[in-house]
Amino acid sequence: MKITILTATYNRCNLLPKLYESIVENYKTFKDIEWIIMDDGSLDDTKKIVDKWIKKEEFKIEYHYQENQGKMRAINNGLEYVTGDIVIEIDSDDYLMPDVLGMISDDYEKLGKKNVYGIAYKRKLIGKDNTVEGLNNKIVKLFDIHNKYEYDFDMALTFKASVRKKDKYPLEYDEKFVTEARLYYKWDQEYDGLLFKDKEIIISEYMEDGYSKNIEKMFKQYPYGYYEFFKECLSYSNKDNTTKHKKLYFIKHYILFSYLTHKKMRECIKGVKGVNKLLVTLLVIPGYIKSSRF
Repeated sequence: MKITILTATYNRCNLLPKLYESIVENYKTFKDIEWIIMDDGSLDDTKKIVDKWIKKEEFKIEYHYQENQGKMRAINNGLEYVTGDIVIEIDSDDYLMPDVLGMISDDYEKLGKKNVYGIAYKRKLIGKDNTVEGLNNKIVKLFDIHNKYEYDFDMALTFKASVRKKDKYPLEYDEKFVTEARLYYKWDQEYDGLLFKDKEIIISEYMEDGYSKNIEKMFKQYPYGYYEFFKECLSYSNKDNTTKHKKLYFIKHYILFSYLTHKKMRECIKGVKGVNKLLVTLLVIPGYIKSSRF
């Protein structure tokens, strides 16, 4: 099965060679690949470096440039160029472990007609324990992994191209970012979930200027997408798939982003149903007071 690697990048010409070299190593044992690079307005030598790789003709590389619109729109725009059966979104500060693309292709061949939207693997982070128990070879919803089991490990998600290409990351207004989980939790409602494999396929080296290092800044900069995300989380959650801790987390953040998006308290309460409405009603006033200091 053909694999498409999709990478959004911005001023990371110093990091891309490591990802490129990891793809070259994998190409030695698995040939049916393409690499689509979406340049989100880089001002460095990204294009010059990529052009050199394209001229080598080792494997198919496509380079597309856009004016800066953010990572999520870069990925959304890149989906139209995907021709593979499997899509792996790999950031410019990540790189592949050896001999994993062939393994991924084999895993997808074995899926058969399972009603899943992809296969979840693990990321390798230097100095972090990524142990997970009880999920290997099981079909599980990503929402449950995060909010029922509360596993704190870094995943590397791969997708059926037929699913990935039909949905883009949902962005509100002119915002440039939304948590990827908003789309994945939506798919959890439409499919049985993901097949989980307890194998590491990607090594991640999070940069100081990356999204993962600046989550509080993201909250303030892109509140409308997060408001919709936490509102949806409350609609997905129930007593069987969400711990009390996570339920409270959803409610607190729903109230926070209601405040940051200038919702009136009445509108905040009206936005949820059932027992969530009662909890939001009880917490909205202290929540808005605390949010004003955020």
